[in-house]
Amino acid sequence: MKSLKGKAIVFLADGMADEPIAELGGRTPLEAAETPFMDSIAKNGASGTFLTLPEGFPTSSDAANMSVLGYDLASYYPGRGPIEATSQEISLGPDDVAWRCNLVTVHNGILKDYSAGHISKERAEALMNALAERFNSDKVTFHSGVSYRNLLILHGREFSAEVDYFKPDSSQDMPVSELRLKAKTPEAQHTVDFVEHLMTEAAAFLAAHPLNRGVESPANWIWPWSPGHKPSFPGFSGKYDGRTAAVITAVDVIAGIAKCAGMDVIPVPGATGYLDTNYAGKAEAAVKAIEDHDFVYVHLEAIDECSHEGNLAHKMQAIADFENKIVKPVMTALAGRDVTFAILPDHPVPLRLRAHTRTPVPVAVCGPHIIPDSVQSYSEKEAPNGSLGFMHGEEFVRKVLNIAKD
Repeated sequence: MKSLKGKAIVFLADGMADEPIAELGGRTPLEAAETPFMDSIAKNGASGTFLTLPEGFPTSSDAANMSVLGYDLASYYPGRGPIEATSQEISLGPDDVAWRCNLVTVHNGILKDYSAGHISKERAEALMNALAERFNSDKVTFHSGVSYRNLLILHGREFSAEVDYFKPDSSQDMPVSELRLKAKTPEAQHTVDFVEHLMTEAAAFLAAHPLNRGVESPANWIWPWSPGHKPSFPGFSGKYDGRTAAVITAVDVIAGIAKCAGMDVIPVPGATGYLDTNYAGKAEAAVKAIEDHDFVYVHLEAIDECSHEGNLAHKMQAIADFENKIVKPVMTALAGRDVTFAILPDHPVPLRLRAHTRTPVPVAVCGPHIIPDSVQSYSEKEAPNGSLGFMHGEEFVRKVLNIAKD
C-alpha cells in the first residue's frame, strides 16, 4: 500500500476538555476514560495547547473551529447564522441577516432546555415547516436544519446584525426575562423589537401546536442568536500551500465553515450529532477520504451535547465511543502508512458549568515529521508539558501538515 506521508487526519472531539471531578477521584472525564489510541498519539508524538476562543469573540463552536483551522476571527468571523446558511446552500443577499434559530423549551418563564429534549429531526422539521407556513414573508423566512438547529433569515436594509444575544446552551435554567436581545447601535433597535415580537408570536403558535402536546420537553419557543451577513473566507487550499481538505461532520455549523473555506464536505448517512450517530460510517469515510485529500477533519458533536446536559455518564460514553468507534478503527486501518494523526477538542465544556470556556485545549500530534516528547498520555493535565507549547493562529494546521510558517 502506498505511503500517505504528508497527509493528516485530525480527530476533533467537540467539547471534550473538562475540569477535575470529585466522582472521578479528581480526574477529568478524559483522564478517567480508557483511551489507548488517543494516548498513543501523545506517546508517539508531541503535545501542547491551543487557544481556540480568544477574548472578544463568542464562546461558540463556530468561532472555535474556525480558530483550529487557522482563520483569524477578527478578519473573518461572520456569526453562526450565516455559516449554517452556507451549509444549507441558502443564498444570502447583501441585505439579509441570518440567525441560528434553536427550538427550545421554556417552562414558567425559565429556559429549561436549549435543544427541546434533543428533538428529532422529523419533529423539528414539521415544526419549522409550520412556522414557515405561518410567518414567512418578504421580511422573514424560517429554514429547517438538523434537530433543534435551525435558521431564521431577515430580509431588508431595515435589519441589522449589530445585536448582542445569549447563547441558549449557556443560559439554561435562567429566566427568559434576563436573556433579552440588546441593540449594539441605535439603528439595530428596530431589529431587536422585530425579532422579540416574532419570538412572542412564535411562542404562542408553538404552544398550541399538536406536536407539542403531552411532550416532556416541548419545542415551545424559538431562540434566534448569532446573526450575521454573508461570509467571505480565503480558501483552505490557498492558505496552506495547495493542500486539499475534507470535513466529516453531522452538524451544519462545521459543514458551513468547510464550505466557506472551499473544503469538501463528505456526507455520512445516519450522522446525527448525538450518541446515536453513525460512528462506523464516519470512520469509513475518513479512511476513504485520506486517499485523495491531504487533510481530513473528523468532527464529533456528541461529546459536546452530553457536556451541555451536565450528564457525566453520557459524556464518558461519548468519549469511549469516539475512542473505540472512530479513533481506533481509523488509526488501525491506516497503520504503517505514515499518516499524521492529531487529536484535540475545539473548546472545553466543564460538566459543572454546562457551558463553553476559553481555557486553551489539549493537543497531541504524531507523524513522520513530529519529534516525540516526554508526554505519555493525552489529557488536559499532561498536554501543557509537551514540546508543541502554546499554539494559536495557523500554527496547528501548519504543524500537522508540516508546512513552514509564513
